[in-house]
Amino acid sequence: MKALVIAETKGNSIKKVSLELLSQCRRWGLETSAVVVGSGVSGLCDELAAYGASTVYVADDASLERYLTLPYAKVVSEAAKQSGAQLVLVSGSELGKDLAPRLAARLGAGAVTDAKAVSVDGGKVTVKSLAYAGKVMNQVAFKSDVAVVTAQPGTFELADKAAGSANVVRLETPESDLRVVLREILKETSDKVDLGEANIVVAGGRGMKGPEGVKLIESLADTLGAAIGGSRAVCDSGLMPHSCQVGQTGRVVAPQVYFAIGISGAIQHLAGMTGSKVIIAINTDPDAPIFNVADYGLVADLFEAVPILISELSKIKAGAATAAR
Repeated sequence: MKALVIAETKGNSIKKVSLELLSQCRRWGLETSAVVVGSGVSGLCDELAAYGASTVYVADDASLERYLTLPYAKVVSEAAKQSGAQLVLVSGSELGKDLAPRLAARLGAGAVTDAKAVSVDGGKVTVKSLAYAGKVMNQVAFKSDVAVVTAQPGTFELADKAAGSANVVRLETPESDLRVVLREILKETSDKVDLGEANIVVAGGRGMKGPEGVKLIESLADTLGAAIGGSRAVCDSGLMPHSCQVGQTGRVVAPQVYFAIGISGAIQHLAGMTGSKVIIAINTDPDAPIFNVADYGLVADLFEAVPILISELSKIKAGAATAAR
């Protein structure tokens, strides 16, 4: 079976989630290609090869520096056709969610977004994904010859790099999309860890009560080198920016460790974080739904528990730093 992974870039590097997708294709033993689109991306081919891409399709042009649906869909669909891919994988990012349906239409393919699990057996692809805000798990098999699947970061484990170089195939730059002109991208600037790429996420809910609670969450996140998240309630109230919102109408995350602090565990929130490898919950209500999905739970007031947690983690870090000298 042949697979194609759409490699997303950030600055001059490949996003970790794209390397996770390549790693999983290698575990499945698939004949895997990658496609990378952008400006100044030709130098990334060897890294893609190191994670399992035997062929890398490249569209490198200044006009492709910023994502636009139509030009990217043209390039990626051409790569899919040339590679003969039966499975096309892309991350469940904003780019992936926008690109996947357009790509599926061009390829006459079936598409499933936000896969929680993907299996490949005898040339057949089966995908599990959540529906109805996490109440139902779909299991989908494809009738089409090509399957397009998006998966969130952390769905698959990142493999070690392997030696190798890719066969590079250069694709023609598509004509500009005259119907859409991208004038400007406005985004918040922050030195915090990106929520979608983080290995650890510390998220707070209504239990934070106010700015003092937010400071505690931020302090714990800084101690752990973690990204900060929040429930819809605290983002709607203005305690946290909406860019931090985790849930059905916010970001979907799947870190190695997710701290849910002062979060009750509404279905809307669970839809965005149950893919986390380990969930640690702190809440004063022993009947809070968050404990139904937590691997470790602590019934306690976060204003008492979090300072102790920060203190103990700081001691561990200080001890490790001393031992390393």
